[in-house]
Amino acid sequence: MFFVYLIISTNDQPNTYVGYTNNIFKRIILHNDGKGAKYTKGRFWKLAYFEKFNSKKVAMKREYALKKDYKFRKTLKNLFNLAYSIKTRNFK
Repeated sequence: MFFVYLIISTNDQPNTYVGYTNNIFKRIILHNDGKGAKYTKGRFWKLAYFEKFNSKKVAMKREYALKKDYKFRKTLKNLFNLAYSIKTRNFK
């Protein structure tokens, strides 16, 4: 089983990262521990989206397509920002 995932950083100006793995939960932990891809070091990441595949080859093709799909990534980032701002807003 292989997963293609999109993670979003939780800093003031969130970034997205797309990758593939065979163990999605372990991979997110590695990213957050600074042991993931060089681009992901020094940030805290949250899982925003994933897809499951039976074939590594198909997962890698989908990862490549998602990395190029800036419109989809921007839409997810905007939804994440909206949900995150509502969650952290201090209502008085």
